[in-house]
Amino acid sequence: MSDAVVRLAMWSGPRNISTALMRAWENRPDTQVVDEPLYAAYLKATGKDHPGREQIIAHYETDWNKLFHWLTSFSPAGASLWYQKHMAHHLLPHLPRQWVLQLRNAFLIRDPARVVVSLSKKLKRFSLEDTGLPQQVELFELVRSHTGQVPPVIDAQDVLRNPRGMLRALCRAWQVEFSEQMLHWPSGPRASDGIWGPWWYGEVYRTTGFRPWQPQPVSVPRELQPLVRECQQLYDHLAQYRLKPL
Repeated sequence: MSDAVVRLAMWSGPRNISTALMRAWENRPDTQVVDEPLYAAYLKATGKDHPGREQIIAHYETDWNKLFHWLTSFSPAGASLWYQKHMAHHLLPHLPRQWVLQLRNAFLIRDPARVVVSLSKKLKRFSLEDTGLPQQVELFELVRSHTGQVPPVIDAQDVLRNPRGMLRALCRAWQVEFSEQMLHWPSGPRASDGIWGPWWYGEVYRTTGFRPWQPQPVSVPRELQPLVRECQQLYDHLAQYRLKPL
């Protein structure tokens, strides 16, 4: 792996602040970003009926081996940091994981009740695996075992409560300099957004920074409560390691 660029992989699940976090990193002059590079391959392999499925598969690379090589070797021109926004559930069970160890990894988590309720408004049917939490725990433990260190974990709620403090903590954990430019960005879509943006990124398009945390109660429908309980165990495992703001 070239020393010219630091490759940063943020592993999230859906219905989180992952796109806003990508905006924060992209607003740095030293950083380029890539938006869910495994999504097209995931859709092709699983047959999932997501919005824009056929367009996404036709538009992006779907060869897993080519993707893994690219994610660990590509150096974007004019950037010293390459931020990769990943959905953990895109990394299917049969796929190799060792390539991930060539990246600097971190994990973005969110209150499971909020994730599940939000996801239920976008997808008619989904499972525990679709939340990304089992895969996040697996990757977290792989990285910890290989490095002997706890990889960074950040909670969406903590970021919204204290964006500057949490981004400073993440930058320190990743051994890169913090930039105040991460706190604000231009509104609207970006050329770096996946072509699925119009289906998923409506709220992010309207933002120019992280929205203040507003603690609103969430009501979980009875049929989703067993799933939330399963998610909670995995979330709690990761949450015990989450970073504190600086």
